[in-house]
Amino acid sequence: MTKTFCGLMAASLLFSVVKPTRDARATELPESMTLQDCLDLALKQNPSILKAQQEIRRTQGVIVETRAPAVPQITASGNGEIIDSHAIDAYPIPGVNTVTRNQEEPWSAQVQISQLVYQGGRVSAALRAAKLSDQIAVLGFQKAVADTILDVRKAFYQILLNKALVDVREQSVTLLKQQLLDAQSRYDVGAVPRFNVLRAEVELANARPPLIRAQNDLRISKESLVKLLAIDSATQTNDFTPINFDGKLVYEHRAWDLSTALRQGLDHRPELLQAERQIGVAKANVKVAFSGYKPNASVFGNYGWHDSVFTNALDDTREGWTVGASVSWALFDGMLTRGKVTEARAQLEEANLDYADTRRQIELEVRQAYSDYLQTLELIEAQKKTVEEAEESLRLAEARFRAGTGTQLDVLSAQTALSDARSNEVQALHDYNVAIATLERVTGMTVRVAN
Repeated sequence: MTKTFCGLMAASLLFSVVKPTRDARATELPESMTLQDCLDLALKQNPSILKAQQEIRRTQGVIVETRAPAVPQITASGNGEIIDSHAIDAYPIPGVNTVTRNQEEPWSAQVQISQLVYQGGRVSAALRAAKLSDQIAVLGFQKAVADTILDVRKAFYQILLNKALVDVREQSVTLLKQQLLDAQSRYDVGAVPRFNVLRAEVELANARPPLIRAQNDLRISKESLVKLLAIDSATQTNDFTPINFDGKLVYEHRAWDLSTALRQGLDHRPELLQAERQIGVAKANVKVAFSGYKPNASVFGNYGWHDSVFTNALDDTREGWTVGASVSWALFDGMLTRGKVTEARAQLEEANLDYADTRRQIELEVRQAYSDYLQTLELIEAQKKTVEEAEESLRLAEARFRAGTGTQLDVLSAQTALSDARSNEVQALHDYNVAIATLERVTGMTVRVAN
């Protein structure tokens, strides 16, 4: 219970800090942004977070609305009419006009206070459901923040991966260009046949499409992150984003234990806490439905004024007070209440099933994330020294080729192996960072990212 309360307080604090920056979105774009810059901006203006804020405001309004019947009601009313004298009954006295002006132009006014006394527990149950719905909205805000943080981190890591892949492809093209120049020089002096030049040209041509695709992937990944951050540029409307996202994919080992991760996920995931409170809402709705079997009682009092009927003077009035009580009991409502109770009980059972399924889903997500984490550790371990070995292999192949003891095919194969090793290395680093971010999300951890 304490953990839940602390979580709600933390979400409320964050809700009070995070403010929409609608007017600040269409502005000059920053030249560069770090991961922390992106997270800070997303917390301020990501649409999912802003909508979650409005959902909290909506549920707070529902609480006020639900509480209203339990509060004394004060109403003021009045009316005035003009009636045709022929429509007014008069005393049957020949020759005497008994219809007064006030009968032709009657008016009245009153102020009434009423208080609901009993409604079968409907109001208290509905208020309890509304308060739980407010807690669900706060937890929904927590979920929106956690999802946004994960999405931003994954999008940022994707940009870093695509930047690294562009560098790998550019390095490959540069090396192949050098290989082509070397082959062309050797061909010009008659040291190698024309085949070597053609082979180098083909390899260079084949290396360009992956570079073009990597550059395109980088542009798209940047635009995807800009969309997540809800950035509207006032100047860059007909071009790709010029923002440079600064960072580097690194390996910082973090030990995780599956049993601990499962426990943290079940204790802290807002989805499970939401499902738990949804059961409380369903229970309260059952009581609301049952209230239809019980009587309603209220008391009221009013003070009113009206014109005197038997006079022509408009200022001749009567005034006084009235107090009373009202009781109603639906002895038979066409089985309406029975239908509502059946519906509410079914919704309660659905809420229980949703809670159990949400618990299982969280366990599955934690296990999947932990399995991905283990996989990335193995991939990183497998990639150790691979790039260094591939670079050394290329150096030796080039040396043998220049000495006449190796072939051009050996050099090109070593070059391909080096590109693959570099690509696999950055992919493994990307997957590891994504796995850590996902584990933090599925275990409900608070994310803190340093610049």
